[in-house]
Amino acid sequence: MYELIIIGAGPAGMTAALYAARAGKNVLLLEKEFPGGQIVNSPLVENYPAIPGVSGADFAIQLQEQVTSLGVKLSYTEAASLEKTADGFRVNGDDALTARAVILATGVHHRGLGLPGEEDLIGAGLSFCAVCDGAFYRGRTAVVVGGGDTALQDAVYLSALCKKVYVVHRRDAFRAADALVRKARAAENIELLTPYVPVSYRTDDGMISGLELENRADGSRRVIDTEGVFLAVGQAPQCGFAAGLAELTPDGYLRAGEDCRTNVPGLFTAGDCRVKKVRQLTTAVGDGAVSATLACEYIDETA
Repeated sequence: MYELIIIGAGPAGMTAALYAARAGKNVLLLEKEFPGGQIVNSPLVENYPAIPGVSGADFAIQLQEQVTSLGVKLSYTEAASLEKTADGFRVNGDDALTARAVILATGVHHRGLGLPGEEDLIGAGLSFCAVCDGAFYRGRTAVVVGGGDTALQDAVYLSALCKKVYVVHRRDAFRAADALVRKARAAENIELLTPYVPVSYRTDDGMISGLELENRADGSRRVIDTEGVFLAVGQAPQCGFAAGLAELTPDGYLRAGEDCRTNVPGLFTAGDCRVKKVRQLTTAVGDGAVSATLACEYIDETA
């Protein structure tokens, strides 16, 4: 039995592993894909304190090396289900793994549009985070796809950086709060395009150079020349395997406060899969530190 199993090796999960290992705990870190999570797709991270600029991939590699150098075991295993046992938890996957405490740091998956070549364009003009990557398009044209609060917030944020911002939404009416819609309409360099849907990315040497749209009302098409497309069409939390044990919101996020405690003693969460308003690299590593510290306290108190 491990003292602590951490599910998800993104920045939150690896930070939790770092703190727990430094506290002398026997830690197993599970990852179903690759260490680093969403940050790997960021070509340049410039908003992390004391690191002026590093690629997301390099950040993930350095953090992984730091964690494994402390003796943390990294296993490429997908968790299929999670159970509470008499003396801790059982994580079911390729094997049944047991631990005194568990941290869920599974993150989210940003929903895409499903257009041809989309996966290859992430980090090559396609982004899911205006705050993270907006500065790369200063003085340029950007397109935001979506009609909810996030889309309109992104558009307003980008309007302070970009020469022109288009908001593409498939309906005439926006789901976003009226105040956000009014703010976007009032901005001189924001243009709202409805009811349009993207149908293809235009590329030049592997980078986005434009976005082709189709009007849902009359079928007409137009192409917007742009080097940056920001998708704000929703996120899908990756913690469904814990349903039935941990309390989830209707949209699938883990219910936990700033102390990262779930409704189950010994079960903690960290990062983007937790209910929260701000999802950034800094908040993810903050959650990792908090969850690991309290998990270690739980392990010691229940020994």
